[in-house]
Amino acid sequence: QVQLVDSGGGLVQPGGSLRLSCAPSGSYGTIHAMGWYRQAPGKQRDLVAVITSGYMTNYADSVKDRFTISRDNAKNTVYLQMNSLKPEDMAVYYCNARIGPLRTSYWGQGTQVTVSS
Repeated sequence: QVQLVDSGGGLVQPGGSLRLSCAPSGSYGTIHAMGWYRQAPGKQRDLVAVITSGYMTNYADSVKDRFTISRDNAKNTVYLQMNSLKPEDMAVYYCNARIGPLRTSYWGQGTQVTVSS
C-alpha cells in the first residue's frame, strides 16, 4: 500500500516563505508526475504546480514567479518552495503522485498553510 507523506506547512506572515515536501512510503513502482494541489475552505481543490519525471514543470498562473516545484528522483521526493506568500495562498496543500504502470493517482494527507500577520 502506497502512502504519500507531505509536510512543511505552518503559519507564516505575508511575504514570508515555506517549503513543502512529500515522499511516498511503503511499496511502490515507478513514480511519474508529482504535483501539489491546494484547497481553501469552501472551494475546490486546484492545481498549484506539477513536475514530470523528466523535470518538466507547469504552474498555476497565480503562483508563477513565486513558487518553485522540484523533485529529487533519488529520494522520490517532491518539494514546493513558496516565496512571497499572500493571504490568498492560505489553504490545505496536498501532494499528488502518479505511480506504477497504470499511473495510479495517490494523495497525501494534506498540510495546512496559513498566511496571516
